[in-house]
Amino acid sequence: FSGVLAQDVLRALLELQERLAATTAWAPRAGRNVTLRDVCYAPLNPAEPELGDCCVNSVTQYFQNNGSRLALTALQDDGKVRGTVDWRDHLIYCVNSPLSFKDITALELSCMAEYGGP
Repeated sequence: FSGVLAQDVLRALLELQERLAATTAWAPRAGRNVTLRDVCYAPLNPAEPELGDCCVNSVTQYFQNNGSRLALTALQDDGKVRGTVDWRDHLIYCVNSPLSFKDITALELSCMAEYGGP
């Protein structure tokens, strides 16, 4: 993995997403500041969405937009080979099985996005 699929690039993307999600703008007609919550598509909670309910399509959603999950590693032993699994293994699994609630690596992370969808 290199280029846009390097861990430092994914971390930078996650930080950018967090800054954008925290952005507010003054809406003169509404007479108040608006945020992403006011304009986002939140399919699983459309009435009262929180930031985590907003459908943001990004590769970081395979880690539920969580930097700690992106940094996880685990020892895995399949009976033949013993090694370390990390974000790359999780990403490969999720690209092939995006509806999985738990990958088959020792990380046992969900592939579902933070908002609850694939």
